[in-house]
Formats: sequence, C-alpha cells, structure tokens
Amino acid sequence: VLLSAALSGIYDDNNPFAMPLFILAVALIARLTGGYFYGIAASLAGTFCVNYMFTYPFWAFDVTLTGYPLTFTMMLVVSIISILGVPMASVVTVLASAGVAIGLALQGALSNLAGGLMLMIFKPFKVGDYVEAAGVEGTVEEITMFYTVFMTLDNRRVTVPNGSLMNANVVNYSSEPLRRVDLVFSCAKGEDPAKIQDLLMKVMKDNPQVLDEPAPFARLSGGTNEAMEYTVRAWCKNADYWDVYFDLTQSGTEAFAAAGVKAPAVRVLSE
Repeated sequence: VLLSAALSGIYDDNNPFAMPLFILAVALIARLTGGYFYGIAASLAGTFCVNYMFTYPFWAFDVTLTGYPLTFTMMLVVSIISILGVPMASVVTVLASAGVAIGLALQGALSNLAGGLMLMIFKPFKVGDYVEAAGVEGTVEEITMFYTVFMTLDNRRVTVPNGSLMNANVVNYSSEPLRRVDLVFSCAKGEDPAKIQDLLMKVMKDNPQVLDEPAPFARLSGGTNEAMEYTVRAWCKNADYWDVYFDLTQSGTEAFAAAGVKAPAVRVLSE
C-alpha cells in the first residue's frame, strides 16, 4: 500500500511526500526480507533519486533503516495512517497523550536514573563508606544506576532509590582520615573542676589510640541543679572511632570511681 501510494505520486511535482514515502516503502521491503535484498532496494531507491532529481537525501534510507530502527518504524506507521485517511491532528493528539502517560509512568525511574548519574559524577560517597542519608545509616555495599544498597550495623540490607539520596542530606563518616570522639561526663556539684579535668585528660593520654595532635580536650561545659557536666573531645583515626568511644566511656567511669568522685545527686519527687 505504501509503495503504491508513493509510486502514484512520484511524478506529481506538487507532492513533496512522494519520495520520502517511496524510500520508506523500499526500506520496509528490505527490512521485511531480513536484509537479503538490501543492496537491490538501495540501488532502486538511488536510481529514482538520480533519474528524477529528487532533493530528498538518499543517505536517509541507510541511516533510517540501520541506525534508527525505532525512528524508521514510527515514520512508517505515521505514513501508513496518513495514507489511510486518518486525520493527522488526531494521530498527533494520541501520540502526545501517550507520551505524557509514559512520561508520568517513568517519572520515578527517570528520577532514580538521574540521581544515579549525579552520584557517579559528584561521588559524595563510594563503596565501603559508612554513610547516613535518607533515613538510613550503614556501610555502602553497592551503587547502581537506580539504587544504592546499604548494610546496617545489625546486618540488614537496605536498598534506597538514588533519587531519594540526591534530594537528602548525606553524611559521610568515612570521607576524612581522622574523626573526633565527643563525650560528656557528669559528677556531683561539690567536686573540684580542676581535679575532674585532670582525671579526664589522664584517661585520654593513657589511651594509645587517642592522637596527641589535635590535642585532647576536657573542660567544664555546663551543669544542672544536681550535677556538673564535663565535655571530652579526643581525636583518633577514622577506623578507631568506635574503639576509642567505648574505651573512653569505660575508662572515664572507672577513673571517677577510683578517685572517689561522687555521682550526681538524684532528686526524688513525691506527690
């Protein structure tokens, strides 16, 4: 049908679509025959282009058929619909509606794909980093185009869409070689602040994983009606963070007990 329509209008100078339809028809024949008659079809299309001096570029035959099969198919379908007399306005409306529906259906997937591309370009984290983002905290196990996989401390595997990661604050705990351990110790209000400070500094200096530079820190930082609070800050290597955290907590508590430091008073309220 397409070939007949093209040949019927090929001598009509007022029909600008005759040659494109003819080339599409020849391309369809070559496509349907599995490429066996591709050379014959190409020669035939080229002969018509030369003999009748049509301005339609012949290279479109080869590019349309081999390089862009989807484009070729769409052009072919639209041409057949036009030949059958269906109003093109209706066809365009249907295609536009279908495009909108497909776009809405793929909105989430495209958002995840864009997020995956951004993660690979900007690299806010890599596989093996300990990260907190989008309500998830754990070690990055895998980064794909659509999803990122985390392994939590309690051995749960969590898959997070990349679109959510790119729209969330990302805290990368593994990006820097050093980390600081922050702790708060409390004691009774009657204790000597200088004594407590010396105890906490000794605890940090006795820990081999605590670095000398940046220097450890221990000072009175606040209090309540029943207690005084001391802030402790110790720097260590990133891999030693949790060991230092728990060691200082235990060592500080034991040092308070050995030195006779009183615990904060407990107020009991009765109704």
